[in-house]
Amino acid sequence: MSKPTIYSIAQRCGVSAATVSRVFNRPELVSTRVREQVTAVARELGYLPNPAARGLVTGRAETIGLIVSDITNPFFPLLVRSIQRTAERMGSSVMLVDAEESAAAEVRHVARLRGRVDGVIVASPRSSSAALREAAKGLPCVLLNRPLRDLSSVICDNTSALFDAGEHLHKHGHRSFALLAGPSASWAAARRSQAIRGWARGRGVELTELGPFRATFKGGRQAGAALLETGATAAFAFDDLTACGVLAELAGRGVAVPGDRSVVGCDDVLLARTVTPSLTTVTAPMDDLGATAVQVLTRQIEAPGGAPEHHRLPGVFVARDSTGPRSTS
Repeated sequence: MSKPTIYSIAQRCGVSAATVSRVFNRPELVSTRVREQVTAVARELGYLPNPAARGLVTGRAETIGLIVSDITNPFFPLLVRSIQRTAERMGSSVMLVDAEESAAAEVRHVARLRGRVDGVIVASPRSSSAALREAAKGLPCVLLNRPLRDLSSVICDNTSALFDAGEHLHKHGHRSFALLAGPSASWAAARRSQAIRGWARGRGVELTELGPFRATFKGGRQAGAALLETGATAAFAFDDLTACGVLAELAGRGVAVPGDRSVVGCDDVLLARTVTPSLTTVTAPMDDLGATAVQVLTRQIEAPGGAPEHHRLPGVFVARDSTGPRSTS
């Protein structure tokens, strides 16, 4: 049996090949009755529209770019899945690129994706504001976890949840805290540090700031070693991966968690629930972050030149086993 084409579908339906083409490329120009008849026959024959050919008609690549700062960080897999699922429902594929924590690579990849994708999502970018504006000029673009006035953004705001984490530790008797800061180029790290400082000032407790540390397991181990040089009984790690490195370093030195130290992470990645002890953390709304970013980008693609959109989604504090009462020994 020969491969089905728009011509064989047209012959079966008694319409022109141009009408069949419009069903798949400009369905709003075709009556409901004809559209349903054509799509039913296409399904019966196993016809799949050619994306490249459709792109010549629509001017769309039906693909969006997704640049992540570090694909090895467990924050990203659930986010990537959410973006891919939403994009698929909206008729697009996703081209994933890892910037490997390099600001220069982010800008370079945006340039390379131009002309291959309809728009781009840049997740947790490390580039400067000026570099991001220049790279995204004329290209539909959404930033994830990085607000910029003239580019659309979707961010997870953990301020309230981190205040809740501080109150949780305070109720357990902790009065001396350490802030294990994340990468200096990370907006999220700066925002989280700002929230923790604000809580500590309001509570009148001691806060020792350490770092910045890379958002890696190794960076977490370095943060754990630095923590033990302080008198802090509780620590806020930049993210869950860093916190897991802290737990490993403390365990390797015979320091009990939460018996001797309490540790809080951020993001609630799978690792936070599987590590021992399970990690007290802040849950990021991954599904909503990814879905919102794709929806905003799709609106930009369909109506270029519109005003940037800015969305803030709150994180939620989750208490688990890595925090407990301050040791009195």
